[in-house]
Amino acid sequence: MVNVIGLGYIGLPTALMMASHGVEVVGTDYNAELVDTLRGGKTTFKEDGLDELFRQAVDAGIKFTTEYQKTDTYIVSVPTPYDKFSKKVDACYVVAAVNDVLKVCPKGAVIVIESTISPGTIDKYVRPEIEKNGFKIGEDIHLVHAPERIIPGNMIYELLHNNRTIGADSREIGERIKNLYASFCQGEIVVTDIRTAEMTKVVENTFRAVNIAFANELAKICRHDNMDVYEIIRICNMHPRVNILQPGPGVGGHCISVDPWFLVGDYPNLAKVIDESMKTNDGMPDFVLNRIYEIMKETGLTDISRVGLYGLTYKENVDDMRESPTLQLLESQERHLATGLKVYDPYIKKDVVPNQYHDLDKFLDDVDMVVIMVGHEEIRNNISKLNEKIVLDTRAISLNQKKWFYL
Repeated sequence: MVNVIGLGYIGLPTALMMASHGVEVVGTDYNAELVDTLRGGKTTFKEDGLDELFRQAVDAGIKFTTEYQKTDTYIVSVPTPYDKFSKKVDACYVVAAVNDVLKVCPKGAVIVIESTISPGTIDKYVRPEIEKNGFKIGEDIHLVHAPERIIPGNMIYELLHNNRTIGADSREIGERIKNLYASFCQGEIVVTDIRTAEMTKVVENTFRAVNIAFANELAKICRHDNMDVYEIIRICNMHPRVNILQPGPGVGGHCISVDPWFLVGDYPNLAKVIDESMKTNDGMPDFVLNRIYEIMKETGLTDISRVGLYGLTYKENVDDMRESPTLQLLESQERHLATGLKVYDPYIKKDVVPNQYHDLDKFLDDVDMVVIMVGHEEIRNNISKLNEKIVLDTRAISLNQKKWFYL
């Protein structure tokens, strides 16, 4: 039996996938309300295919509880934020989960850390806790790092098809956990050492962050000298060895916007390109806010309350708001002692910010300017409703609109 610890955006799909493929699974989370929701037959976030996978897992016998189980295999999938000042990974949730496992686990149990962590985190924080509790690593407890590699909006497909990395102290334990993931994973599963597994996951997201930053920096340069960044990128990408991404209003989610900071925090004198790239991406919400003020001045719009932000999530067609550029923009506006922007997102049903709307038409009736922060299918299918509006399209959902403004 596998006890999955943490039933959030990664832990829950992983638990459901294993259960639906014949693995006996108990999912544990400290959040009693979340556990009650799952026990009641409902998922806790929206994702294509998740409800069907949930039904399959329930039919297969998956159970949900707030209690840690006595078993031979644990998968820890809890948040790993970073310290905003030092930029180092904050491993407190991982350490707390491991300590709770140690209270109930039998001798010889395997603890798999799925949470994304910086290279050396297991050596610095996890091993000492285990040894402090009187366990001998390699005999009483076996450690594995199996970082997730999925993205909201395409989780189910990527869980099934993406390649995976298993980092373990011993080949035997690595192969055992590889076989566990092979119960559902159709991609290649590589077994390596723990520190390499830690580093590869962080490097993957750092690579993406640096490339996004290049596109965002191009947007700032082109805006400064009134050049069309989208046309420039289009032409450059005709080169067979060039593939520049599209700029955007910022970077959200719990991977690209967070993980690269781990390297900056651990290697501040070495990770110079990464540091500047992250600062560039983090500065995009402010850049968008300045664009809003520029466009208001250019069009004669004087009332900020007649400006609406379309989209609260960090990417299209999901309900995930972690590190959302829209939330960052609203925080920036507050720091400048200004408020009033209206907000709407079809995927966010609860009120999470002031001046939030839950109906597209009512939102559009109450604004003169729309800032497209997220390219949900809803707005892509309703472009005609923006005909009489001032539009700042930060996602380039429609580049052929002559009256629209862009980054």
